[in-house]
Amino acid sequence: MLKRYKPTTPGQRGKTVVDYSVLTASEPEKSLTKGFKRRKGRATSGRITTRHKGGGNKRLYRFVDFKQDKFDIEAKVLSLEYDPNRSAFIALVCYADGEKRYIIAEKNMKVGDKIITSENAPLKEGNRLPLSKIPVGFFVYNVELQPNKGGQIVRSAGSSAQVMAQEGGYTHLLMPSKEIRKVQSNCLASIGVVSNQEHSLVNYGKAGRSRWLGRRPAVRGSAMNPVDHPHGGGEGRQGVGLKYPKTPWGKHALGKKTRKKNKYSDKLILRRRNSNKK
Repeated sequence: MLKRYKPTTPGQRGKTVVDYSVLTASEPEKSLTKGFKRRKGRATSGRITTRHKGGGNKRLYRFVDFKQDKFDIEAKVLSLEYDPNRSAFIALVCYADGEKRYIIAEKNMKVGDKIITSENAPLKEGNRLPLSKIPVGFFVYNVELQPNKGGQIVRSAGSSAQVMAQEGGYTHLLMPSKEIRKVQSNCLASIGVVSNQEHSLVNYGKAGRSRWLGRRPAVRGSAMNPVDHPHGGGEGRQGVGLKYPKTPWGKHALGKKTRKKNKYSDKLILRRRNSNKK
């Protein structure tokens, strides 16, 4: 549930916050954290390559175990925690051999739950097993694209992929984008849906809250001068006056396909996303 505030100030009016009452720890596990310097939109040369990034609060990096490769060893959930580096919540788990790790939390995960990575794991939320062992219709997250490489897709808040079919050593997955793609059936995936489902519904309420997250102001091209943007200039408000919207550097801004032609993974995609849109 989202938490709403009374409109006592302009910044509070319409402001919503994720209900963090489900979290059980305010401080991270020290042995699994590290301080780091964020790039803030800059390449190794120091030049800005992504605009509108900079500032924001300091962050500790949490080492999240995307592989979960301790097979047939049961783990117990010790706490559910906030991670400033991702939209999902994370869970601190302790394995039977005493090792602690962070994992991406499933939406129904609670302190005291037991999870396991195994080829014969029960079909329970949070458990991790090969895609070939997961029946059609189940929802999965933190999915590997190559065996033993660790989960690379379906990791953001509230996301999940659905198992659609098992065929010829591949599992067909319906992705959050509605794309259907094949993944090798011996890749691992966790059963369930990623936590913090209301993340996309949050209303920041004021500009300052975006600055805390390291997001700088974005100025519309139509509000600039012609020397600064192809959309700029003119008296008063008006359209861009071009065949298609452009970036500040004159490239296509909307509707331009960016995927490389003949990409190696094209053969694994059975249905492209947005395939029904005109």
